[in-house]
Amino acid sequence: MAIMISFMKGGKDMIETFDLAAPANGGSGGILGLILPFVLMFVIFYFLLIRPQQKKQKTRNAMLSALSKGDKVVTIGGLHGTIVEITDDIVVLKVNDVTKLTFDRNSISHSISTDA
Repeated sequence: MAIMISFMKGGKDMIETFDLAAPANGGSGGILGLILPFVLMFVIFYFLLIRPQQKKQKTRNAMLSALSKGDKVVTIGGLHGTIVEITDDIVVLKVNDVTKLTFDRNSISHSISTDA
């Protein structure tokens, strides 16, 4: 079914035709067409952002739980030291012969291996 509308624009008569039967043909897969892009975006975000971040967090937690007395570590601020004391949430680092500093366990960035 087509509807014709006439109106004046700029002193000229204009006629527009609208076909009302066209939207009825493509309306059958509408909900799937709306949801599918969101599902695909979530899958892409999961594999590109969420999963790698979870793997990184898991390896960091394993490193923090494996810390022990005598390990050489670097803090998030870049301070190098050797672990003198360690508890569940506090680490005491020996920076030189005299200086001992206390840090949160989460402030350890990484452990330095002395095998190299």
